[in-house]
Amino acid sequence: MPVQTSDQKWAAQAAAGDESAFRELYRAHVRPVYWIANGILASPADAEDVTQETFVVAWRKLPGFALQGESILPWLATICRFQAANRLRQRRRDQANTTEMLDDRLPDTVSVEEQVITAALAARIAAEVGTLSELDREILRLCASEGYAYQAAAEELGVSHAVVRNRLSRVRTQLRGAVKEVRDA
Repeated sequence: MPVQTSDQKWAAQAAAGDESAFRELYRAHVRPVYWIANGILASPADAEDVTQETFVVAWRKLPGFALQGESILPWLATICRFQAANRLRQRRRDQANTTEMLDDRLPDTVSVEEQVITAALAARIAAEVGTLSELDREILRLCASEGYAYQAAAEELGVSHAVVRNRLSRVRTQLRGAVKEVRDA
């Protein structure tokens, strides 16, 4: 029998109603989901709201969801993009309904090209993360998402400091390559 990834195990348990498993999924993916939302919305406050909305929708939909790959992040990224698009539509409706001057920090128009690039970038990053080994994903989660120092991550995972440093360096190079591909396209 194939070994399940953490996401596969947590998703199955959360789909069965296990709130602690869902909390693990949340902890593992809240930062990447926030980055996707912030990239689309360019507003930290809206990105926080959309991130929370993404996980609320995910919790509701998990009972009917079957994780096909090793990572749940691509599915969460899709939910996040839909929630962010809803937020952008709401902004436009609010803008059309108000006669007051908008806050200078909000753009007057939404760049469709930038949204497409941002959505493509988020999808490419999510796909690239999905190709990582379980150890590499855990190293990325601990160091890049959770802010662990290399040594702390090494102790948590039962590997050496050098393993964490070298694998994280390779993962970052791989992700930078994916970002460059999208930006160059």
